[in-house]
Amino acid sequence: MHDIRAIRENPQAFDAALERRGAAPASAAILSLDETRRARIKAAEDAQAEQNKASKLVGAAKAKGDEAEFERLRALVAETKAEVAAMQAEASELDRQLRDALLAIPNQLLDRVPAGADENDNVEVKRWGTPRSFDFAPVVHYDIAGVKPGMDFATAAKLSGARFVVLQGGVARIHRALAQYMIDLHVDRHGLTETIAPVLVLSEMMEGTGQLPKFGEDSYQTREGWWLIPTSEVTLTNTVNGELVDAASLPRRMVAHSQCFRSEAGSAGRDTAGMLRQHQFEKVEMVSITDAEGGEAEHARMTAQAEAVLEGLGLPYRTMLLCSGDTGFSARITHDLEVWLPGQNTYREISSVSYCGDFQARRMNARFRPEGGGKPEFVHTLNGSGLAVGRCLIAVLENGQQADGSVALPEALHPYLGGRTVLNADGTLS
Repeated sequence: MHDIRAIRENPQAFDAALERRGAAPASAAILSLDETRRARIKAAEDAQAEQNKASKLVGAAKAKGDEAEFERLRALVAETKAEVAAMQAEASELDRQLRDALLAIPNQLLDRVPAGADENDNVEVKRWGTPRSFDFAPVVHYDIAGVKPGMDFATAAKLSGARFVVLQGGVARIHRALAQYMIDLHVDRHGLTETIAPVLVLSEMMEGTGQLPKFGEDSYQTREGWWLIPTSEVTLTNTVNGELVDAASLPRRMVAHSQCFRSEAGSAGRDTAGMLRQHQFEKVEMVSITDAEGGEAEHARMTAQAEAVLEGLGLPYRTMLLCSGDTGFSARITHDLEVWLPGQNTYREISSVSYCGDFQARRMNARFRPEGGGKPEFVHTLNGSGLAVGRCLIAVLENGQQADGSVALPEALHPYLGGRTVLNADGTLS
């Protein structure tokens, strides 16, 4: 969320930041609403002061025995009380409208985010690994012989409908091994704190990280009002919701492996085959809570942590700096990691690592007290996939596929598979 004081001080800069995202200027409407709200608040305060003054005079008139003045003042107090209540209600409604308007406006981008309209204008900043040369035509993950027995879309469709999958046998174990490998890497090498948190959250938590109110259709809500998380970013980031934390505790670096749920609203017809785009999937998510000075360095650190997962698995990838038109609502800057998928002969997104500045913190009212004292400041937040487990499974299967339908598995996974190194063509591990 944006600071209304900053918009008042420099509306031109605010509108220019929106225009970088291809959004229309909004300062005039915001400031008009703010001016009306402030006028109503002042009017209510003035009326309240008059009411308080009249209330004191009522007592004085009663003490003097001036019945006529007493009745006049009492009627005036009653009338003023109703006016004050109406003014306060109007001011409260205008305050809600201003907050809702601010909540719907995306974060401001860092200056170094490149201009662009969509993903075609993203900028490659790193490439690692060389895509393997095959002596046969590689196929997509679900067409690999050894994968077919363990990746059942038909049964999943019977159980739940489209965009679900049932994993079994060797494929299921590889999927589990990948999640364990990622968590161990982030905890043991990167020093993140492993966290297990709920997958059902209150609306305020979804609002805190920017999923609500603008993107409610992208997630699922229960009859009881809880939301199923689209990512552990929601739970991990909101651990500081409403908190005033000590500066000495920053940065806080957390990681969680969880189920995630997305309605995939607006993605009809996209990636309908295979496991690329599912309603339910697993992800290892990283979140950092830091201060303003450490934000950009933490973003570089988190990007490197996600890259380390792919490098440890020997999977070729490229790191993309997203352009202004492709950067997400809550982010100031984002790196996308795209892994090479030989079955599709292209790179596909497997991680997004975003620095949000104090945008989410303002929504959550999450602050820290500087060391040595001073006025509390908003924390800065970051989040990144480390990685999407299902997409990583796809990459491992497609990059390791052999001509006989088996899959050679990355060495990093061998300890998690009891020393097994191959997914055989019949779906078993050996």
